[in-house]
Amino acid sequence: MPKPVVYTPDMEQISPDEAKTIASIKQAMHYILKTTYKDYGYPVRSVHAKSHAILSGTFQVHENLPEHLAQGIFKHPQTYCAIMRFSTTPGDILDDNVSTPRGCAIKLFDVEGERLPNSDGLVQDFVMVNSPVFKPANLRQFLNGLIPAAATTDKVEGLKIALSAALQTVEKNLQKVGIHSTTLAGLGGQPPTSVMGDNFFSQLPTLYGPYIAKYRLIPVSDALLGKKNQTVDLTGKPNGLREDSIAFFQTHGGMWHFQVQLCVDIDKMPIEQPNVEWDETLSPFVTVATLEVSPQTAWDAQRAQRVDDHMAFSPWHGIAEHRPLGAIMRARQAVYAFSANFRSEHNTKPVQEPHCPFHFDD
Repeated sequence: MPKPVVYTPDMEQISPDEAKTIASIKQAMHYILKTTYKDYGYPVRSVHAKSHAILSGTFQVHENLPEHLAQGIFKHPQTYCAIMRFSTTPGDILDDNVSTPRGCAIKLFDVEGERLPNSDGLVQDFVMVNSPVFKPANLRQFLNGLIPAAATTDKVEGLKIALSAALQTVEKNLQKVGIHSTTLAGLGGQPPTSVMGDNFFSQLPTLYGPYIAKYRLIPVSDALLGKKNQTVDLTGKPNGLREDSIAFFQTHGGMWHFQVQLCVDIDKMPIEQPNVEWDETLSPFVTVATLEVSPQTAWDAQRAQRVDDHMAFSPWHGIAEHRPLGAIMRARQAVYAFSANFRSEHNTKPVQEPHCPFHFDD
């Protein structure tokens, strides 16, 4: 593999209208937050509102990593306490028959190092979804897609279910000829498969010490691999994905590999073009840590209250050696903090960072 590119500030470009666009994104997110707060009587996230599994486990950094991989929290072999939250992307809590992309957020506890601005607590978060590419090419395109999503928050769920079913049929036919459409998945055409079998991607880059990296999480234990592309019958089951996760983790643990893809060519692996997939033939993903959970109750009201209501996940929660890069990440810094503050202000208990050992009944 070629040598990894060393980051320099000129690799990021701030457009003249970036601040204005971010302000408009916050406005759209605020509408989603206010609408769902009115509907549910309590505040939920403006994105990834519905959780399907909330797991506690360990994140073990591997030994003897080469210099270019031994950076940041991966500098030394160490085991961290971890929380995993699996979710779907909308900001309202929908019937699972509206099948949308999935997310996996990871929070590591008691992480030492220079903190990012406004990163409270000794944590490191990784925020991922089950597609390698961030579809909008820039902030403006992201805003243009967000406006109709905000406008339809809490509207006509029955129509969303019908549209999702139709799009899933189209997606299934495309897959028969070897095509997967991230566009259709985002509109509700995500195949109704188990969340536990998915691969998850950061999509967007961060610093990796002096270098630049994206991340991937892949299931490796036999039981999790058996869930890959396994269809979940959602007929009459508005929480079918959650029920599938609960049933699985009652009797199984799980193991994932956490992987890093380093930028080796800034022109072919850009920071400011989020819709460009980094070529794995140029720079393959390499495993740097193992995430493991034991059998447990994957979801209940107590876990939901502790994590859904009183925790926030953001790529800006962490150490400076993993600072997020690019316009979309800069927008996330402002928008995620705004969402967390809204939930803190309207909740019985503020959003706060945990410590290890972690207990859901704290």
